[in-house]
Amino acid sequence: MSEPTGTVTTIPVTGERPGEDYEVLVGHGLLGQLPRLLGERVQRVLVVHPRALRSTGDVVMEELRGRGYQAFTAEIPDAEEGKHVQVAAFCWQVLGQNDFTRSDAVVSVGGGAVSDVAGFVAATWLRGVRVVHVPTTLLGMVDAAVGGKTGINTAEGKNLVGAFHPPAGVLCDLDTLRTLPEHELLTGMAEVVKCGFIADERILELIEGDPQAVRDSQSGLVRELVERGVRVKAGIVSADLRESGRREMLNYGHTLGHAIEHNERYQWRHGAAVSVGMVFAAELARTAGTLADDVVERHRTVLGSLGLPTTYRWDQWPRLLEVMKRDKKTRGNLLRFVVLDAVARPRILEVPDPAILFATYQEIAEGAPR
Repeated sequence: MSEPTGTVTTIPVTGERPGEDYEVLVGHGLLGQLPRLLGERVQRVLVVHPRALRSTGDVVMEELRGRGYQAFTAEIPDAEEGKHVQVAAFCWQVLGQNDFTRSDAVVSVGGGAVSDVAGFVAATWLRGVRVVHVPTTLLGMVDAAVGGKTGINTAEGKNLVGAFHPPAGVLCDLDTLRTLPEHELLTGMAEVVKCGFIADERILELIEGDPQAVRDSQSGLVRELVERGVRVKAGIVSADLRESGRREMLNYGHTLGHAIEHNERYQWRHGAAVSVGMVFAAELARTAGTLADDVVERHRTVLGSLGLPTTYRWDQWPRLLEVMKRDKKTRGNLLRFVVLDAVARPRILEVPDPAILFATYQEIAEGAPR
């Protein structure tokens, strides 16, 4: 396996229970760190990867075999198509047919959808085996791989079935971003921007200072943004792993964002949908009288500089509202949104009146009658 080239940044994440602490490593050439994160007791490893990363999954499997592990692969559909119970059942079948015990492990190689389903498989097989995430997308590095949330989609919505299952470690190998299409890189950057608005204004300043440099995945700027994004998330989930309070703030932009993803049958990238969702949340806070005009416009400026969408089709509101009623933050008939009072000051806003939401939606709607 490759050895690190250059500095490796280690970001600790603290769990609530013994054995839930882990490290997120950020750097180049990190695959050689995988055996250390797997631990000494692991004998069998299932490498879960999407169809598009077949060669990468095979390389990881062969390298693990070279280190003495019994390694297997499970190839799953790409992106959100892989987050179905049938795919999880296929992985459980591979684990069972190869005699995986509670001391064995799963390794995810891919984007956020892969770490979500692989984590769910690890959380449920024998009521929990170790999992190490090797995210290969920016979104996976700064969002899905960190925090221990796992899940699959159902016909009723995204991530409605899942479990909290902290990984044994996360390898954010920036070399894997070299071949990532620019569109994938920039949509993943929406989650980094989110971290900037809810907790770390320096992220916004860095992007505003040189938005073109964000397009170079191997730049020092992207590395700093990845590290800052991971630190924000690590700090929040260390304080509230199971989303009993503070962790809800990570859902900034996600209430409408998830509804858009569902409405688009998951053909929109998660980051693109969250981008629209953040502008909606900002407009909602302005409607509530708590967020200044310049901060609302800053959302459009920063996200627009990355080529991310900030509007959505006006005639889709009834469908979006129905999906949002099933959001995990909803309590009874009361929709709840993460909003800002200012940069780095997030809070929950409960909105009992759908008319307020509809009026706010007009501010981000494409082609809305005026």
